[in-house]
Amino acid sequence: MSSLAAIRVIAFPGAPNLPVFAALEHGDFAAEGVSVSLQTTPSSVYQIEKFHAGEFDIAFTAFDNIVAYHEGMGAVPLDASDFRVIMGATQVELSAITQPDIKSADHLRGKTLALDAVGTGFAFVLYAMLAKLGLSQEDYERIPVGATPERWKSVKDGVHAGTITIEPFTSLAVSAGFNVLCKSTDTFSAYQGGIVAARQGWAKQNAEAVTGFIRGYLKGLAWTRAPENRAAGAALLQAKMPEIKPGVVDAVMNSLLSPRSGLTPRADILRDGMQTVLDLRSRYGAKGKVLHGIDKYLDLSFYQRAVAG
Repeated sequence: MSSLAAIRVIAFPGAPNLPVFAALEHGDFAAEGVSVSLQTTPSSVYQIEKFHAGEFDIAFTAFDNIVAYHEGMGAVPLDASDFRVIMGATQVELSAITQPDIKSADHLRGKTLALDAVGTGFAFVLYAMLAKLGLSQEDYERIPVGATPERWKSVKDGVHAGTITIEPFTSLAVSAGFNVLCKSTDTFSAYQGGIVAARQGWAKQNAEAVTGFIRGYLKGLAWTRAPENRAAGAALLQAKMPEIKPGVVDAVMNSLLSPRSGLTPRADILRDGMQTVLDLRSRYGAKGKVLHGIDKYLDLSFYQRAVAG
């Protein structure tokens, strides 16, 4: 029997990792000829630097990160990036959460907000949501803190007035008495939050392994989305993320499985959601440049091969 091809994955902590957990638990990756290791990242900068350096092969990341580094607008300078989206992952419901005593956007004036980095896509979502509530970027101070667990901890500990979260951290915040001022699903009709990316050169040299990875992931995704597996999925998610308590796991699963905020069926990309990402970066991070055209950020050939097989 031939040995399995090793694939190293780096992802943000969060409930959207459940299909990977499921595929690992059920041997779906091994059945497709790949051995997958998963590590979570403390920040987008750490993820991108390690991914670019070849320490990881595949990244579950924000679509905006691929756009930013492709356009030379990333948080850290890199030489030529060949990051490409190889399949979709999730729309992601992003929530602006605040301290219990901050019940309106107006109460954020002069306060500090915790962000992963001030020039990334999820930050742009927060800026747009707060702008809709009447705040400009000059009305609050933006502090780079790191990925969602670090941001949520900084708000929970009283260091910052608010932040932007994904599940399960939104439900954890609500259960602890913190407020949700607004959600991305109430602001945008579609938003491509999470995607799966590879370095194009590496992927072409390891096409069979990439195709096997996609097939294994799709099996884990199908299992996660099957209604009859909801209870087992919730139990697996709690086992992998012990911070998800029984009182909030149902809300987390509702968001994860929602057609508006959750995992994308068949890991399809959402072209209108990707356009929202380009529009936000054009508005907040492109310094006057208008971004257009989605296909230059994509290489869906591996996905097409996987589903055709």
